[in-house]
Amino acid sequence: MASVTAPAGPHDASSANDHRRARRSLQALNFFMADMQAGIGPFLGVFLQQRGWATGPIGSVMTAGGVAGMIMTAPAGAFIDHTKHKRWVVVVTGICTVLASFLILLSQSVFVVTTSQVATAIAGAAIGPAVAGMTLGIVRQKGFNAQNGRNQAWNHAGNMIGAGLSGWLGWKFGMPAIFWLAAAFGALAIVSVLSIPERTIDHQAARGLEAKDEADEEAGRAEGFKVLMRNKPLLILAACLACFHLGNGAMLPLYGLAVVGAGKGNPAMFTATTVVVAQAVMILASLVAMRMASNKGYWLVLLISFLALPLRGYLAGSFIEYWGVWPVQALDGIGAGLQSVAVPGLVACLLDGTGRVNVGQGAVMTVQGVGASLSPAIGGWIAQMLGYRAAFFILGSFAIASVMLWIGFAALLRPACAGTPSNKKGKA
Repeated sequence: MASVTAPAGPHDASSANDHRRARRSLQALNFFMADMQAGIGPFLGVFLQQRGWATGPIGSVMTAGGVAGMIMTAPAGAFIDHTKHKRWVVVVTGICTVLASFLILLSQSVFVVTTSQVATAIAGAAIGPAVAGMTLGIVRQKGFNAQNGRNQAWNHAGNMIGAGLSGWLGWKFGMPAIFWLAAAFGALAIVSVLSIPERTIDHQAARGLEAKDEADEEAGRAEGFKVLMRNKPLLILAACLACFHLGNGAMLPLYGLAVVGAGKGNPAMFTATTVVVAQAVMILASLVAMRMASNKGYWLVLLISFLALPLRGYLAGSFIEYWGVWPVQALDGIGAGLQSVAVPGLVACLLDGTGRVNVGQGAVMTVQGVGASLSPAIGGWIAQMLGYRAAFFILGSFAIASVMLWIGFAALLRPACAGTPSNKKGKA
């Protein structure tokens, strides 16, 4: 007797609709949380400069926030691995981020600004791992690369549009209008995350414990945290990212300060342009990275991202002009756009089956945060003592170490970045 396939029942149709809704809501969340996360973001340096701050103290305040976020990122990732309330993590941190940013409007004292940056960084430390965990829980490991690529494209689009609106509002109504825009985006991000049906998130799959088949006895069993230290490709990745962000972190705010300080651009509009150009390129770069990773793996994607920074530093130091924003920030878009897809995807691949995917994401973000948090202080003081040109050349050179490490360990990294590491449990 021929077998007859039963038609999809109402439960199956409802589940499919829920997952489509969840994927759309993830993309909306990534769009709106971009401006919510950044708040005044790159406008902070110009905002404080207008109120008499020098580049050294501005960089130090930004570093204080970066250090706080760095310290909290790994614990936040571990919490995301365990909690089944990932949506509410985004809600709470979003509210805290917006409220902390508004403190700067009330006072520009060193204590208040530093407190605001620290609070914002701590609250925002969990957002990245939470969104990555929800994505993995909804689409599983098989669909993560494609969905994460779309998420990042929407995130960069949100940054671009938010920055453009911020520039226009800051020019038209003054810098305080930028904070109100961040608050509006924050409210819409909260609506977006709450529209994700909770039942669509598989919290075991979200931490990298998706069962491959019914006989998979290890499914549901998380490995110890030592798995992170045994994973050599993961350690090399973190070291490369730390060197890269040590140079990259200060580049955008310093370039804005350099051009605006030379009287070659309106503070709000120029700062907005730096972000819009970079984010527009990041949209394309993230989509290209998604395709490159599917076809050739992550190794080449990350190598190109590391190579972009030395060239960016050279151009920034050579052309401190209003038009320089186009090549300088286009290279930022290439580097950051490729990494936004490749880094979470590679970490999820390396730690698949360990149950430590999100703490691994947090750990990598922590190590790269060491570089990113130190960068504004280093860049700010170099600029104050040696000038902006020297600062850009020195910052750009830090990524040469990333390139050397990535190429030097290519024999180990290439199979891991291809998604077929010999250490399925991270024991390279």
